[in-house]
Amino acid sequence: MTPATTNGSTVTAGSVMVSADVPDIAASRSAPVLDSRAACPVLRAEGVTKSYRRGLWPRRRVLPVLRGADLELCAGEVVGLVGENGSGKSTLMKILVGALAADAGTVWAVDRVGYCPQEPLLYDRLTCDEHLELFGVAYEMDPAAVVAASEALYASLGFARWRNARVEELSGGTRAKLNLALALLSDPDVLLLDEPYAGFDWDTYLRFWELTAERRAAGRSVLVVSHFVTDHERFDRLVELRAGKTVSP
Repeated sequence: MTPATTNGSTVTAGSVMVSADVPDIAASRSAPVLDSRAACPVLRAEGVTKSYRRGLWPRRRVLPVLRGADLELCAGEVVGLVGENGSGKSTLMKILVGALAADAGTVWAVDRVGYCPQEPLLYDRLTCDEHLELFGVAYEMDPAAVVAASEALYASLGFARWRNARVEELSGGTRAKLNLALALLSDPDVLLLDEPYAGFDWDTYLRFWELTAERRAAGRSVLVVSHFVTDHERFDRLVELRAGKTVSP
């Protein structure tokens, strides 16, 4: 199992390995490779469209979700992607990491991208340690680096005592912590988080924002998807999905 690559970037998904090759997108495979720690953008989506087909013939209908969404993320930036339920936030996130093909548009990123999906997709019979070891191999990390990163994440997110527990034994909150830890394991330059603090208690919520602030200070970029934002000051800017397009709220 190896991380998928597209447009010169490696996608490291938090709790699910996804193919980042989006055949229906006019991808900029010739885009120049940039230094992601000094670059703007490090992630770009232009004119992304996506529709879903619902129902059976002859009552089949097409439901447009994205109608030309644009998004740009710079190094050292924390951006919130907001919108009502059903506005297409998770659809756009999946397109950004290659888990879903767009109908049209251009998507590319530089360097490695980490992805934390909304629903943890974990292996019930594996322990937390085994998950981190497995993903470390997938990310082609040195074993010593996997151990060091795992210990740091256990400490930062506060779930070290569950390291030898199987996923089937974990609470929803601890599964969310493992989901996030897997996305952070390889220290990606761009981190995409879909409703990351669902299931977090208050202490973990604060730990999450401490980690986010550390990543910003280190020149990493973070995109947080949420249907509501309360701590506006934690973001450099917000982008809203409205009627299938991205706008400044």
